[in-house]
Amino acid sequence: MVSTHNSLLINVEKSLSKQTFLDLNLKYIKKRTDTSMPQSDRQYLRAQNQVLKKGVVDEQANSASLKEQLKQRDQSLRKQEQEMDSLSFRNQQLAKRVELLQEELAASEAKGKKGKHGLQTQSVFDEDLQKKIEENERLHIQFYEADERHKKTEAELRERLEKLEKDAEQHHGVVDGLTTKYAETIERLQSDKARLEVKAQTLEREAKECRMRTEDCQQQLRRCQSELNRQVKQSSSVIQEKVPFNDTSEYLRSVHCAAFQLKARDVAGQAMSFIQDLVAALLNVHSYTEQRVHIYPLDSSIETISPLNQKFSQYLHENAAYVRPLEDSFLQLYQSITEDTVTVLETVVKLKIFSDNFSSYTHFLQKILPYQLKSLEEECEAPLCTAALSAKNQELQSDIKRVTSVFEKLQNYINLLALPSRLSHTVFTQLAACLHSLHDAIKEMSKHYNQKADIERELPTVTQKLCTTTECLLGSLGSLTSCTGKIATFFSNNLDFFTSSGYSPRGSTAALNPVQAESMLANKKKATAYIQAVKKVSPQSVPYREALSNRRILTSSTESREGLTQQVQQSQEKIARLEQEKEHWLLEAQLGKVRLEKENQRIAELEAQLAGVLLLFSSGFHTKPVNKTQTLMLCLTLQVGDEESREQLIKSHYMARVGELTTQLQISDSKAVHFHSECRALAKRLAIAEKSRETFSEEVKLANQNITRLQDELATTKRSYEDQLSMMSDHLCSMNETLSKQREEIDTLKMGSKV
Repeated sequence: MVSTHNSLLINVEKSLSKQTFLDLNLKYIKKRTDTSMPQSDRQYLRAQNQVLKKGVVDEQANSASLKEQLKQRDQSLRKQEQEMDSLSFRNQQLAKRVELLQEELAASEAKGKKGKHGLQTQSVFDEDLQKKIEENERLHIQFYEADERHKKTEAELRERLEKLEKDAEQHHGVVDGLTTKYAETIERLQSDKARLEVKAQTLEREAKECRMRTEDCQQQLRRCQSELNRQVKQSSSVIQEKVPFNDTSEYLRSVHCAAFQLKARDVAGQAMSFIQDLVAALLNVHSYTEQRVHIYPLDSSIETISPLNQKFSQYLHENAAYVRPLEDSFLQLYQSITEDTVTVLETVVKLKIFSDNFSSYTHFLQKILPYQLKSLEEECEAPLCTAALSAKNQELQSDIKRVTSVFEKLQNYINLLALPSRLSHTVFTQLAACLHSLHDAIKEMSKHYNQKADIERELPTVTQKLCTTTECLLGSLGSLTSCTGKIATFFSNNLDFFTSSGYSPRGSTAALNPVQAESMLANKKKATAYIQAVKKVSPQSVPYREALSNRRILTSSTESREGLTQQVQQSQEKIARLEQEKEHWLLEAQLGKVRLEKENQRIAELEAQLAGVLLLFSSGFHTKPVNKTQTLMLCLTLQVGDEESREQLIKSHYMARVGELTTQLQISDSKAVHFHSECRALAKRLAIAEKSRETFSEEVKLANQNITRLQDELATTKRSYEDQLSMMSDHLCSMNETLSKQREEIDTLKMGSKV
């Protein structure tokens, strides 16, 4: 009874710890889903949230049942303890009675045999004593068994306590791992956010520039329109007054419209891109559906799928033979529309080929429709298919039928367009409405498929392979929904162009026939040849795009010219002052050097002259007198030579300085322009960095708050585990005390029985 009670306590504690851990995970996932995250991470966390919610509910139910069992076992334990108390009290009474009987037996033996009555009393005492001895042996056996059970239960409880401690350590490790993982995810998302913000700012600047260019273009367009209106009025007056030819013939009333042809080719090009996207989406949907058939409800790599799904997979494998021709035939239709052709329903023969290929694809959808419906029914018959999943499969069956019927309607309208008639305006209108119906049907099917995928993820037997294939199929359905929506919007926006008769003869509402189209093209060729013959070569000029680019360059360069001019002027003034000071001191230094050299040279010459004079005095003092005039002329000649050399040095020095200053001025101008552009770029980067810093500071605050919250939750969890362990320790102490009391009572009973 004690071991059962202890096992219930351990189960309750396990369920409580597991439930606490699941609650922590749920809180953390809810907090993570509230922050800014990508859509794919949010979907993954929502799926994990659903699984954890289910686990929490199961654990709560299990905990409630275990608590109820624990309450019942407590009641039964108290009842057994009361029985044990009553048995011990009765055992004490029996022990006292045995003592009395032994005393009476001793008294009876002392008296001796006193007759028949004494023998009967002795036999009664003996039988009663034998019963008491047997009952005492049985109690000894029960107490021994209870002691063994207690030892075994104590060992099991110790093992389970160690296991619980290990589980607690593992849970702490898991919590730390999740914290690290989500911190890395937060850092990655923050870097992505910063990169996207920088990209958004760049796009905003580009959008601003585009708006400015658009305004310039609009102004130019208004000027061109006014000029063209003036020229049209002038040309109309000239034609009315000067042109005598009146083209009222039936074959000359239709004029080839180059603008209409360009518009038709542009519309066909847009439709071509939409058809390519539609073909790619249809191929992906059929291919991923084929892969899913091989995985669910039976995996073909493990066991054989049903014959129905095998046939369905075989048909789906042939989808490219029906889908690819749609793109090829529409490409031929697009290539047949040129500037030199006449594009009307009567002359577009390639539309018939596209209509035939679209009919083939519609027949393919009709062929796979029953297999697709039966395959969904087979999924409903699977053992683990829930009622909600069956309901979603039924909704998908109705969606698939609706999509197939809409494709049949599209086939009928396209076939009517391939056979031109006067009802083409109505056919185009109905075709636009049918395209919108197709978009709504595929959108509804994609919505139901998403709901079905969410239900399938909660199944216990779902594999990663099935989840991956389902995600790919959902992505393909999303692409198909987007593509059909674009096609429907495009067709509605260009409905007026499709229904307009761009080549109707003037003064008539009848459509253009092929004979009129041929006559129109022949007249156009003749007119083109005549214009080429009389065309004069226009003088060369700057191309319009080059002129626009030059204007933008001039505009951007003149924006900062004033600021740069002021900075350059200030720099030039400062440089000029410094250069003047430098020039002054350099000139002084050079002049001092020249003076020193000249003085040294003059001293040497004077010393030589002095030596010569002394020599003359010594050689012919009395024969030839000294010529003072010659000596004075020599000194003047030396002074004049010194002044000319000084002027030449100053002139050469100033010329060299002028060249250096010119070079330095050019270098300073280029550096000033470069530094100004760098300063503007750095200012913009600084503004972006400030914004990023503010954003990062806010995100760091949020992260610190989350870390503090998680630390509080971790401390709460730790305290709860410590409280549980202390409760277990107290319970074990109380159990040990109870067992020690029982052992004492058993020893007392053993001693009493031996006595």
